[in-house]
Amino acid sequence: MKILHLDTNHSLLLDQLSFLGFSNDEDYTSSKATIEEKIHLYDGIIIRSRFSLDAAFLDKATNLKFIGRVGAGLENIDCEYATRKGIYLIAAPEGNRNAVGEHALGMLLSLFNKLHAANKEVKQGTWLREENRGIELDGKTIGLIGYGNMGKAFAKKLQGFDVDVLCYDIKENVGDQNCTQVSLHELQERADVLSLHTPQTPLTISMVDAPFIQEFKKPFWLINTARGKSVVTKDLVSALKSGKILGAGLDVLEYEKSSFENLFSDSLMPDDFRYLMSANNVLLTPHVAGWTTESKEKLAQTIVDKIKEKFC
Repeated sequence: MKILHLDTNHSLLLDQLSFLGFSNDEDYTSSKATIEEKIHLYDGIIIRSRFSLDAAFLDKATNLKFIGRVGAGLENIDCEYATRKGIYLIAAPEGNRNAVGEHALGMLLSLFNKLHAANKEVKQGTWLREENRGIELDGKTIGLIGYGNMGKAFAKKLQGFDVDVLCYDIKENVGDQNCTQVSLHELQERADVLSLHTPQTPLTISMVDAPFIQEFKKPFWLINTARGKSVVTKDLVSALKSGKILGAGLDVLEYEKSSFENLFSDSLMPDDFRYLMSANNVLLTPHVAGWTTESKEKLAQTIVDKIKEKFC
């Protein structure tokens, strides 16, 4: 079987697939149109987020048997159409779930203790102790929306704290010893912190908007290590200004390109993003929650293992 690799990944991916008898070609620079001209030659594709694999692309992939995405989600693939064509879809959320859980916890603790702001001040020669008094995580209620690989990893990290962990998920009976599954209404009634762990779907795009935010009984903190388009930025900014949202840790942004490699599709910086950049109660990172040295290897290994299980 011939596999076309469209993004660079950990070297073990090529090495182990070659050992298993697969033929590997690499093309990390050609345009999508150029790839479409030769995709009929391949049985498999390995991709991260370089471009979308839509129905028109898949129609040209006449011999394609599988697509492996070295990441957690499959939103850059027309999954329904691919499935109808008998193409096996592989993702690797197991590979970076621990990294995402640690990143979410780090963001939350940094916000609660004003670490990012205090660090900047001290390096500028400013010594403000009372202004940087933090709050403790113990005694808080943490609400998770989405309780798959990422949500479970974060809930596990929280077990070292005296907190209540709740989750809401469209799937039933996903709660476990680390987290109690509740209705969305109950989560909004009780949560001091909201952390998102959902894929990008029609249900989750613009999910966190003004009406959704207002349904929370208490002012709350927001952590988003999932997908940027789940949060309406202008509504988030309004809630930060009003105090309904006490602070936000955002690893993903509404403005990201679909490839996740760049922020804006043009040179215009939205006013709402300028506010996020200047706010002391907002922590921003460039979509790296699942981007650790260890997760790079684990993501690649997960893809290899799933290909081996299915095709060897």
